[in-house]
Amino acid sequence: MIKIEIKKELHGSNGVMNLDVNLDIRSKDFVALTGLSGSGKTTLLRSLAGLEKAQGIIKVDNEIWQDEKEFLPVQKRKIGFVFQDYALFPNMTVLENLFFVNKDKELANHLLEITELWELKNRLPNSLSGGQKQRVSLCRALMNRPKLLLMDEPLSALDPTMRIKLQDEILQLHKEFETTTILVSHDPSEIYKLSNRVIVLKDGKIVDDGTAKSVLLKTSGSAKFSFEGKLLDIIKVDVIYVAIIAIGQQLVEVTISSNEAKELRVGQDVRVSTKAFAPTIHT
Repeated sequence: MIKIEIKKELHGSNGVMNLDVNLDIRSKDFVALTGLSGSGKTTLLRSLAGLEKAQGIIKVDNEIWQDEKEFLPVQKRKIGFVFQDYALFPNMTVLENLFFVNKDKELANHLLEITELWELKNRLPNSLSGGQKQRVSLCRALMNRPKLLLMDEPLSALDPTMRIKLQDEILQLHKEFETTTILVSHDPSEIYKLSNRVIVLKDGKIVDDGTAKSVLLKTSGSAKFSFEGKLLDIIKVDVIYVAIIAIGQQLVEVTISSNEAKELRVGQDVRVSTKAFAPTIHT
């Protein structure tokens, strides 16, 4: 069990904000942490890692990592941290990057086999692709068999095919090593696939906490689907209006009424939903 009860004053783009988090996380859970940029997600991860100081208590199992008197330094916390920018040592080979954490050859070989990196073990990071670098970063994070694995948007810079492959490997390693994992992500499909619990932060506070389905599913009533996107344009074609909306990496066209065309504004975040074959758009 991990107990987190911390407060920290943050200075964001909208001024001063107070990170105020009180939660318990069960051992071996896979928790997705999501919310708008600047809501305090990365600061929470860095506080758990001991990279930043916050007021309050962090307790992992029966070990105090932080309270009013104690502050366990990062090197003494049983954590693995996977960064978005890989943070590999450029002058070390793949294997040397792993051995920097722990000289356990058997564990290193096992991790490299699982992630299909064995044949690349003597290569330097600058000769690897982005996906390969992130796999090395993941392996390195697991070299000390951490109690807590922290990942800050580790797959956001990768293409969709590689993201899916690494999601599978992350889930496999999470189960095999029985770590408690906290992942920062904005990708609903990634969150749904990997996590058994989703925590939503807004302005430094927890505003939602539950399963991926209960937190992320936005349909209501008899609606068959619902997607969030950005309204790019409204075009009049003869007597009808067509809205051009960006949803993820795709553009969709939705026919709208003249009243909707008057009410909607280009640049708005909108929700597209349908009950049958008649999509509707809501801001």
